[in-house]
Amino acid sequence: MAKFDTIGVLTSGGDAPGMNTAIRAITRRALQHGIKVKGILGGYSGLVNDSMIDLGARDVSNIEYLGGTILYSDRCLEFKTEEGMQAAIATCKRHNIDAIVAIGGDGTFRGATDLSLRGIPTIGVTGSIDNDVTATDYTVGFDTAMNTVVEAVDRLRDTCQSHARCNVVEVMGRDCGEIALKTGIASGAVAIAIPEVPFDEDAAIERIIAAKKSGKRSMIVIVSEGVFTADGKPYGEVLRHVIQEKTGVETKFARLAHIVRGGAPTLRDRLTATEMGAFAVDLLMEGKSDVIVAEVAGKIVSYDISFALITDKMYKKKLAEGALDKFSAEDVEKMKAICDFRAAEIRRLYDIHLGLCR
Repeated sequence: MAKFDTIGVLTSGGDAPGMNTAIRAITRRALQHGIKVKGILGGYSGLVNDSMIDLGARDVSNIEYLGGTILYSDRCLEFKTEEGMQAAIATCKRHNIDAIVAIGGDGTFRGATDLSLRGIPTIGVTGSIDNDVTATDYTVGFDTAMNTVVEAVDRLRDTCQSHARCNVVEVMGRDCGEIALKTGIASGAVAIAIPEVPFDEDAAIERIIAAKKSGKRSMIVIVSEGVFTADGKPYGEVLRHVIQEKTGVETKFARLAHIVRGGAPTLRDRLTATEMGAFAVDLLMEGKSDVIVAEVAGKIVSYDISFALITDKMYKKKLAEGALDKFSAEDVEKMKAICDFRAAEIRRLYDIHLGLCR
């Protein structure tokens, strides 16, 4: 079992409900093993600029229900330079930080790998409202974000019903349309547009016209922010005008934007964040480094960060030439299987939506 005096914990990238719950779990699991904990403020910027606080058991009391992150977050360009990296390592040495747990998404994990390669064991915990880390079935914050969207859409539905309107709602999800897909199904949307599946605009217009003729008063269309027109415009705003022009139904547009990030985490996110946070400390105690904590088929597991990052690029069709060269044929096949499974699940859910929307 590995020996540590002090570990650091940070949150980086976009905030997600449940990050505070993970901080609590990491801190208390470490204290359980006699390890001191430093909270690094502002993500990797806190390492570069030596900004941190001590975290004891009482410091993390009653934070599990708070949205956002008590450690704050930042996107640190300086950390990507060798000078910034060396400043971060010097900070770790000054504070006797032997290892770090970093909570966030793919950008956070790239930073974790950089630290691991320079002798600071680092574990990543997946936190992202978009559920956009391909190697894991679930990221902390996703359930809360979906519930926030559903609540907002239900409110919009009330006024659509009152005035016989359609509302096009844009939700977050730049490279992953799962928020739009799952909230659209849960909200009874008449159409859903996501990056992963070609959107049949004509068929959607026909459905709206048919629904209007059958007496339906309220229409909801959910669009992921990652869907654009051919000339690069956000599709939701354009679709709103198309629907009104071609169907005669008064159509409004709502961009939920960052409201989806905030709020108290749901039970699902609190429980998953707790499990992942405790597991991250356990991995460090086992001598593991440069891995992320993931959920696969309902179980908390770990993957090498490089494997997770390349799997993500494979799924999002962003692989650089030669990116797979350092991986075994078995690893590449495993990556492909993960990508195929996720794509099939999204297609399965989208087909359910198409069968039910009226």
